[in-house]
Amino acid sequence: MRASSSARRLSVVRQPAQASDKRDVILRAATKVFAQNGFFNSQVADVARVAGVAAGTVYLYFKSKDDLLVSIFERSMRAVLAECRGATDGIGDPAERLRRVARLHLERLGRDRDLAVVFQVELRHSVKFMERFSETFLQDYFKLIRQAIADGQHSGAFRKDISATTATKMFFGALDEMATNWVLSRRRYDLGAEAGAVADLFINGVKR
Repeated sequence: MRASSSARRLSVVRQPAQASDKRDVILRAATKVFAQNGFFNSQVADVARVAGVAAGTVYLYFKSKDDLLVSIFERSMRAVLAECRGATDGIGDPAERLRRVARLHLERLGRDRDLAVVFQVELRHSVKFMERFSETFLQDYFKLIRQAIADGQHSGAFRKDISATTATKMFFGALDEMATNWVLSRRRYDLGAEAGAVADLFINGVKR
């Protein structure tokens, strides 16, 4: 098992002056610690050490270690939703919207391995967390994907004999599995470069 003391080997994150920036640096430190040690083996003191702040300072911004994990998820999902909406807004072609979502999804995780480990591994250990996340930002993310699929069906570009909800889960599941394999693989490769193949396989499968 990974000992929480291993956090001492992690580099200290530079601490900005602004309160909002300090909150951000604590979250980045928590992401690093949870990825390195595992969520259940980590302590708030480990996060404080890596963030370069006192343990009491962490509690000024977060109620608990659980709150840190929730905040990492919410901050990341809020950012990816904004990116995806910005990238797909005004794009009429449903297939192109799906390609952009796939690219942003894998590129974002591929840029930050610690974040990918937390999302693909650590978050999955708790049914409580997964139930909560499924009811919040993840549903909004699914709606964005489902809308593109439904628009493709409405226009006649995609098959109508497939449930848009089922297709949404299949599309997300493919991206999710690619990210998990990347995290667990010993081989280092560009995760974002896999997005085109995943999107095309899916789109060709749902085309009329």
